Amino acid sequence: MYPSQGIGQIVGVEEREIHGKACSFYLLEVASSGLRILVPVDKASQVGLRPVANPKDVAEVLDILREELPQSECKGPSWNRRYRGFMDKIKSGSLFEVAEVLRDLHQLRKHKTLSFGERRMMDTARGLLVQELSVSRQTDEGAAGAALDEALAGPTA
Repeated sequence: MYPSQGIGQIVGVEEREIHGKACSFYLLEVASSGLRILVPVDKASQVGLRPVANPKDVAEVLDILREELPQSECKGPSWNRRYRGFMDKIKSGSLFEVAEVLRDLHQLRKHKTLSFGERRMMDTARGLLVQELSVSRQTDEGAAGAALDEALAGPTA
């Protein structure tokens, strides 16, 4: 997983010379767009490159989506401050922070109309989670999306 881009595959390692020093880069191809990204091998974890979620991580994501936020949190900061915070979470590459963004925006939508930017961000977070769940569970994106929707519907009895 690559932050804010989604599932990718390392298709090679390239050597490049930067300021007279040889550096190794992963050549990452993003599945959804075909975009190719060079990621320095020695900084891969710093930029957020990580393996696809395991079953335990997926279960934790679904638990996060089921959580109900207190009403007071839905009336928090202004939309632009929320937007910046959500964008930071998506850029972090953390599966759990992306799940928090989707959960928070989904619940916020119940209480007020989301701005255009917030709606796009919600779609981005959902898309990233759908991609990762479908690969992790080895299922299609429709089934992964249904699992997310079920979790967002609330806690199970």
